[in-house]
Amino acid sequence: MSFELRSLFSLAISLIRREVAGRYRGSAFGLLWSLLNPLFMLAVYTFVFGVVMKSRWTVPGQQAAEHSTGEFAVILFCGLIVFQFFAEVISLAPGVVVANANYVKKIVFPIQILPVVYAGAALFHAAISLLVLFAFAYAAFGRIPFTAILAPVVFAPLIIVVLGIGWILASIGVYFRDMSQIVAPLVTATLFLSPVFFQRTALPAWLQPWLSLNPLAIPVEGFRNVVIFGVQPDWPSLGYYSVVAVAIAVLGYQFFQKTRRGFADVL
Repeated sequence: MSFELRSLFSLAISLIRREVAGRYRGSAFGLLWSLLNPLFMLAVYTFVFGVVMKSRWTVPGQQAAEHSTGEFAVILFCGLIVFQFFAEVISLAPGVVVANANYVKKIVFPIQILPVVYAGAALFHAAISLLVLFAFAYAAFGRIPFTAILAPVVFAPLIIVVLGIGWILASIGVYFRDMSQIVAPLVTATLFLSPVFFQRTALPAWLQPWLSLNPLAIPVEGFRNVVIFGVQPDWPSLGYYSVVAVAIAVLGYQFFQKTRRGFADVL
């Protein structure tokens, strides 16, 4: 690793720590809120979909969807971890440069790492939620499958996609301040149109392939398979998703670098 890359990495880690600490500074519960918020939403979604609507999952290798509400909550929580990471970065991305306008006029500051900082903070929260998920999964199912070690492999392409989209939204957000208002409902739509609350097989056969156009679909399914069900991810789909993720990241970075020249004039 070159000196420049090491410097960028050290700067990013420092800013991520500051972002995480600053987000909870002054609150009574501090970092505990990173757990309480998703757990509260989990309780609400479990009640609505698990208790009221009686939703259940067909576990791979089984013919019927038979499991308790507690087990359903664990399965649901697994998908919510993926969504929360995506939503946290994408929702904040349009305002990341505007919120750090003081950095823009500093010629030596690499403002392209700002989306990376927000993604790093979101990844920290996802890691905490994953530890809680492991505890819940062990309590509900009595085991944590060996395939759980593949969780980072499944999650990595999503991180790359989010960074690419984040660079694009961060740049557009400087010139078009309404971008944050547009992104908010799109993030919500992404949640309800992804396999967080339903399985792909619940859709009509002709519609199932189109679900993969949702950037959360393949990561959610793969993450759930390796962490909960003990099933290998769909490697061809994950490979395809990874290639697209890299392409989006490269295009997003290039777009950001080309449009950043006018940031100082606008801000």
